[in-house]
Amino acid sequence: RLIVLIYDDPSDYEVPSSGYVIRLQQGALRACHLANYELLIHPCRIRSRSLVQELTSLIEQIRPAGIVLAAPLSNMKRIVGAIEATGAPFVRLSPGQENGDQFSVATNDREVSAEMTRYLASLGHRRIAFVKGNPSHKAVGNRFLGYKDGLRDCGLAYVEELVYAGDNSIGSGEKSAEKLLGLLAPPTAIFAANDDMAAGIMRVAMRRGIDIPGQLSLAGCDDIALARQIYPTLTTIRQPLSAMAETAATALIEDLQQSSAHSGTEVVDAKLKIRESTGPAPS
Repeated sequence: RLIVLIYDDPSDYEVPSSGYVIRLQQGALRACHLANYELLIHPCRIRSRSLVQELTSLIEQIRPAGIVLAAPLSNMKRIVGAIEATGAPFVRLSPGQENGDQFSVATNDREVSAEMTRYLASLGHRRIAFVKGNPSHKAVGNRFLGYKDGLRDCGLAYVEELVYAGDNSIGSGEKSAEKLLGLLAPPTAIFAANDDMAAGIMRVAMRRGIDIPGQLSLAGCDDIALARQIYPTLTTIRQPLSAMAETAATALIEDLQQSSAHSGTEVVDAKLKIRESTGPAPS
């Protein structure tokens, strides 16, 4: 009666985001507690060459009732294939476009990102920039598609110079801000694919004496703790991580109890969190 939550170790990154892991744990724990199951958490490093062997050995040793596999591991073919080969039941969180045959739990990244873009346009912004996330994170890529959808919905043209390829880090947010704010016609709003990059953009704007939100509106995605701690507080998209993990763990337990398997993808909606970093476009 054991569920395993496998996720990418946040301590391996430039700015560790423990809130992401805590929210996943909270959701999985709720489901396990209700069904009298135990939860084992297993952080791992996606850059490790021995990761496949590590996970295979773990599963063979403890023989869990099921596995909740978080992104970005959930969209890495070698990881998914290795777990599948063990025969252990598993559910993937935010697996991106290649969903495979396993039941998965996702959020409406594309739709809610389009909503954020439309919100910025409703404030009068016409030059809305976007900073992409790490290309290996397939679900994050859906946010870029949503940005383009939102522009189209508002009758705004897609402008290549207003898009920068980041890598989810604060440093790449700073680099993107230097480029975007250095344009002859800089954007009046920037939408970053995650909150870390948005924080990097904010740092550069402050150094340049650019008022947020008076001269520049800024939005992120994920709603990590930092989004509520910086000033001005960050408008962002709150990812339903806890609800997604709870849904995944519940599905695994129900499959075992009912001897039937869930299929397809269940979508748990994300929501906009409007805060101080966005406002009307400068006249």
